[in-house]
Formats: sequence, structure tokens, C-alpha cells
Amino acid sequence: MSVFDNRVQAGKKLADRLLRLKGEDVVVLGIPRGGVVVANEVAKALGAPLDVVMAKKIGAPGEPEYALGAVGEEGEVVMNSEEAEYIGATGGYLEDQVRERRAEMKEKLANLRGEASPPRLKGKVVVIVDDGIATGSTVKAAAISVQKKQPKAVVVAVPVAPRDAVEKLTEAGLEVVCVETPMSFFAIGEHYKDFGQVEDYEVKRILSENLDARRTG
Repeated sequence: MSVFDNRVQAGKKLADRLLRLKGEDVVVLGIPRGGVVVANEVAKALGAPLDVVMAKKIGAPGEPEYALGAVGEEGEVVMNSEEAEYIGATGGYLEDQVRERRAEMKEKLANLRGEASPPRLKGKVVVIVDDGIATGSTVKAAAISVQKKQPKAVVVAVPVAPRDAVEKLTEAGLEVVCVETPMSFFAIGEHYKDFGQVEDYEVKRILSENLDARRTG
């Protein structure tokens, strides 16, 4: 079932699909944490700056891993309203989740970026990268956040995703580049031989190395 050895290999394969953007004014944004490892390979291949864009899953009451939607950095909410209603997630519960996720993201961004300023996105081709898509809620929330900053174009790029999720994102007006869209899809991790957890220090190291390379390049 595994398609990729690890996130680095997946990033290299994804970068091959994006080489048409080389020479454009591109900024690559990885969704922490695993998405940043993939995004690093894309940024290196395109000679582009790398930064992060945050989006957090909103889990169901009592089942936090069951996604009802997601919230972007500035509070943009993507929600499966029918699913939330069916499960019994009240308006108050969802409001609390959005508030908590926003606070978490603000703290996380400050930790990951340190003193570095985020890159300017206005007029740029912005490539949003994750290590895979399950429902599409997280990457859609991230894209909505990015679109508010007036980029020239937004491209969502991932190694693997279910076909229906790619179709929904495309129908929502997003350009999606995906290496593999397997017929059978249960979880992102099943398509990697090594899908170990990526820690914050690794994300910070990658961002720092990219920034250093641009300063000396």
C-alpha cells in the first residue's frame, strides 16, 4: 500500500510536478508539522522562500481525531455543517473550538518563526503544501487565509489525497497538484513507509536553513 518511503522522497516527487513554476515569483508555505518537510523539498527545487501557514482541525465532541472541519490562522472556518449537526456539536462547542484553535495557532506561529518576519504574499504565486489530504478541510482553511493576502495565484500541492477530496477542492476554485490519488484511501500515513511524527524543533531547523540559504544565495 505504501507509495512513498518518507516525506522527503514524497517532497521530491511533488516538486517534479511543480517545476513549471520555477522562475516565477513563488512562495512555498508548508502546513506544520509534516507538511513543512515536504514543502522544504518543493522550495529547494523551485528556489523559493519557505514559510508556514497554519490551519487546525476541529474535532468532534469526545472524538478529537474525527474532523468536523478546520479553522485558519485568522479565524476562517471550513465546516461540515451537516456532519456537525448529526453528531450533535452545538454552536457553543464549535465557537469554543474555533477560539481555542486560533489561540493555539498564534502561539505555534510565534514559536516556529521566532524573530523572522513572514514573507509578503501579495502578487506572488503561493504553493500550499501538506504531506497529504484526508477530508480537505485543513488545506481549504489555509487557502482561504492565504487568499486574503492577495496572491497572484494559489496552488495546493500534496503527495497523496483521495479523489473525492481533490474534486471538492477543485470545485471550490482551487488548483490542486497531487502525485497520487489512490482508489482506496483510509489514512494519509498508510501511503508512507515512514510516517513518524515531526517535532517542532525539526520545523524550526528547516525554516532557519531556508532563510540562511536565501541570505547567502
